[in-house]
Amino acid sequence: MAHDAVLSPATARRSTALSGTARVPGDKSISHRSFMFGGLASGETRITGLLEGEDVLRTGEAMKAMGARIEKRGEEWIISGVGNGCLLEPEGPLDFGNAGTGSRLTMGLVGTYDMRTTFIGDASLSKRPMGRVLDPLRLMGVQVLESAPGDRMPLTLQGPKHASPIQYRVPMASAQVKSAVLLAALNTPGITTVIEPVMTRDHTEKMLKGFGADLSVETDAAGVRHIHITGQGKLEGQVIAVPGDPSSAAFPLVAALIVPGSDIVIENVLMNPTRTGLILTLQEMGASIELLNPRNAGGEDVADLRVRASDLKGVIVPAERAPSMIDEYPVLAVAAAFAEGETLMLGLEELRVKESDRLAAVARGLEANGVDCTEGAEALSVRGKPGGKGIGGGTVATHLDHRIAMSFLVMGLASEKPVTVDDRNMIATSFPEFMGLMRDLGAEIDPG
Repeated sequence: MAHDAVLSPATARRSTALSGTARVPGDKSISHRSFMFGGLASGETRITGLLEGEDVLRTGEAMKAMGARIEKRGEEWIISGVGNGCLLEPEGPLDFGNAGTGSRLTMGLVGTYDMRTTFIGDASLSKRPMGRVLDPLRLMGVQVLESAPGDRMPLTLQGPKHASPIQYRVPMASAQVKSAVLLAALNTPGITTVIEPVMTRDHTEKMLKGFGADLSVETDAAGVRHIHITGQGKLEGQVIAVPGDPSSAAFPLVAALIVPGSDIVIENVLMNPTRTGLILTLQEMGASIELLNPRNAGGEDVADLRVRASDLKGVIVPAERAPSMIDEYPVLAVAAAFAEGETLMLGLEELRVKESDRLAAVARGLEANGVDCTEGAEALSVRGKPGGKGIGGGTVATHLDHRIAMSFLVMGLASEKPVTVDDRNMIATSFPEFMGLMRDLGAEIDPG
């Protein structure tokens, strides 16, 4: 789908109590990595629960362009991988559409191959900075032959004849940067070390070990993680069951909290501690979120979540929590709009470089719908209106950002007046089932 297509607005209206059971699509981070590691490993990888959104499918197409065989049989994806070190030079550019994770991780994966690879994306992705990934790759011998100003797409990489292992301290809390270096190390002789002062989502480390990579993690007395990986080892195909995406679960979860009388269950949600910052924050605000049937699936913690409408109160969300909920701040801001008192969110600088400047987009959306907020350089404060009185009536500019669109549609379900988003097309990048799932729970969302 072209993101410069005709805009398709959608409007959410005040809804009666939400009820029922929902199952959100597979986790986006794990789905991207399943395609990548399965395509790289020797032998066969079988995946169930994969997120079949546009972003993940672009990663699958990129792996196919470099020699992997990927097909869907029934509910299962079957991958025949090329073997570590055996990716083929793609015949044309790799088009990642809107997929920031897929493109940045793939730059790491292919960067240390002695071949030329061109990356392109849509208007939104082409604005996003890639230098944070390219800087450590340059240290390993990767050349950036061409790029748009500011290390942006379209860009072309040329790998070295022999890549050099590095020790790299990640300068910001970014799982994408960490992962790109670890993936580059797979085709690099010797031991590469990534030093991570602030822990971010650890799916790359867990999954690489599961595929057979020689990888170890040490945490020093200061809590700094040192991740060591030995390159040029063998990876073996695996069987993967992808748990539900907590970032997608956030939308029905917050909707149930703010729509009076709601009582829903969201099944099979990933509960990795690096991803549960939103749930912790909402519980601090007074949310009724009960973990049912906690269990381990494929090396990850999962649970079903029972969520009931709750009277929320404002809290201070500390900066150190940001890495565990970076994608959930837009919908947290919506929850805060219905809370009593002020919610202050700190440490939000990463939101400036997401699919849009999410911090600015959230603040403008709140203002357009009568919510009092203050946008700082790295912070957002929201002063709530319990019951939604006076909220709504505005149209939100989504800036090609799926999470902005979904967050403000959730707002409209509990606000006094309807809330419209200017485009719903891009929701398909991460959560194609969003509209149907929300309507099945009782949400009133309609086009235009």
